[in-house]
Amino acid sequence: MLKISLVLMSISAAFFAQAQDISVIRNSVEIYSNSPNIGSAKFNAMAGSNGALGGDASSLLTNPAGLGVAISGDVSGTISIVSNKNTSTLGGSAVKYTVNNTDLGNAGGVIAIPLLSQTGWKFVNIGVNYSNQALENYVETAGNSKISVPKKLVDKDGNDVNANMSYLGHNYDRYGNQSKMNIGVGANYENRFYIGAGLNFHYASIDQNETALFGLDVNNSVDSYSKQFTPYSERSNGFSASLGVIGKVSNQLRLGASIETPTWWTIDRTFKEYYTDKNDGYIYYQFFGEDRTFRSPMKATVSAAFVPSKNFALNVDYTLGLTKPKYKVQGDSESVINSFYSDLYKNSSEVKVGAEYRIQGFRLRGGYSYASSPFDAFAINAYNNSGAIANTNYSDMILGARNTVGVGIGYDFGQFYLDAAYQNISSSYKNPFLYADSGAGYYSGDFDVESPASVVSEVKNNRNNFFVTLGWKF
Repeated sequence: MLKISLVLMSISAAFFAQAQDISVIRNSVEIYSNSPNIGSAKFNAMAGSNGALGGDASSLLTNPAGLGVAISGDVSGTISIVSNKNTSTLGGSAVKYTVNNTDLGNAGGVIAIPLLSQTGWKFVNIGVNYSNQALENYVETAGNSKISVPKKLVDKDGNDVNANMSYLGHNYDRYGNQSKMNIGVGANYENRFYIGAGLNFHYASIDQNETALFGLDVNNSVDSYSKQFTPYSERSNGFSASLGVIGKVSNQLRLGASIETPTWWTIDRTFKEYYTDKNDGYIYYQFFGEDRTFRSPMKATVSAAFVPSKNFALNVDYTLGLTKPKYKVQGDSESVINSFYSDLYKNSSEVKVGAEYRIQGFRLRGGYSYASSPFDAFAINAYNNSGAIANTNYSDMILGARNTVGVGIGYDFGQFYLDAAYQNISSSYKNPFLYADSGAGYYSGDFDVESPASVVSEVKNNRNNFFVTLGWKF
C-alpha cells in the first residue's frame, strides 16, 4: 500500500543513487550543452552554416562578427513546425511515437549604423536574436517477458514467496522548452575585416518522467512502476559569451573564427523520492528540492566561405568542443556524474556545409551537417533477448551521431522577403534503462523492483522540420 508524505526542502543529497542516471546524463549533454540552433529559414536551409558569411541576426548563433557584414537594417520572424518521431526496437518489436509542435522558432533584427569617420570603420551594427525549441520527447520500448527480475515477497500468512517480475514495457517522457537570447555588436573595417561580440542568455524548462511495466507471476498481475527520483522538474538559467572575426583573404574567399565560452547554468530541481518505512513496511514518497550549478563545454568554430559572385555563396563551418561538461560538486551525486563525463565523454565536433544560389529575386538554398556522438563506447551488464545477463559493449550509447539535411527557397521583394525551409535531422542511439542500485529501483503502490542489469533498446530519432520566415529590410 502506498502512503504519501509531502516534504519540500533544499538538500544536497545524492540525486544519483546509482552509477548512471540516464535521463540526467542525456539532458545534460543534449540540452544544457547544446544551444537551440534554430535561426531564420535561410539559416536552417543551409544547416546553420554561415560562420564566414553573416549578414543577419542569425549570425549570433555561429559567429557574432557576421553582424558587421550587414549594410542595412533587418528584422524577421520565423514560425517552426516540428515533427519528432522515435522508433524504439527491442527483440524485433518496434514501438513508434510522433510528437508535433508549432512555435515561434526564431525572431531577430539588426540595426546598421554607418560611420562617417575617416578611420576606415564603415559600420557598427547591433543585433538581437531569439531562438526557441520544444523539448518534448517520448521514447516507448516494448516488453520482453523472457527478461525477469527475482523478487522475495511475503504472503498474507507470513510465508516467504520467491516471485518473479517479468519486464513488459518502458518509457521515457519529457516535456518542456529551451530558448536562447543573443545580444551582440559587430563592426566593419574597410569592407574586408569584421569583428563581433555577443552575450547569450539561456533558459530551459524540463519535466521528466520514467516508468516501467512489470508482471508478477504469483498472481498474474500487471502494474506500472515509477523510477526512483521521477518525475522531476528543472527550471534553469544560463549565461555565455562569444567573440568572432571574419576576414576577406580575397574578393572570393572569406575566413572566420569564433569562440563561445562555457554556459554557466543554475538549475533548480524538484523530484519525488520513494522509501519503505522500516516500522510498518509501507512505501511512502516525499518531494525534495535542490539546486545545481552546471558548466557546459567551451566551443570554437572555424569557417571558410567562397563567394565567386553575388549570385552564389558556399560556406563551411567546423565546431569543436574544447572542454567537458561538469557539475559543481555539492555531494556524491555530482562526483559520480563528473567521473562519468571524465571517463566517457569525448569532445564533440560538428561539420556544416551550406550554399545559396540567387536567380534575380529567387533564392535556392541547401545544407548538410554531421555532429559526432558525444560518448565513447563502453560495456555494461545487459539482458539479451533470451533474458540472460552478459557484459556487453555498446557504441552510440545514450546519444548518437546526428545528421542534418536542409533545403529551402525564398524570394526577395525588395523591402520585404519571404523564405521557407525544410530540415531532416536523424540519429540512432542505444537506450539503456531498468538497471538500479539499492534504493534506486522502480516503485509501485506495493513494493519496488531493482534490476541487476540494463535493458538496451535501439532508438532511431527522425525529425522533420518546416520553417517560414517573413522579413523586412530598412
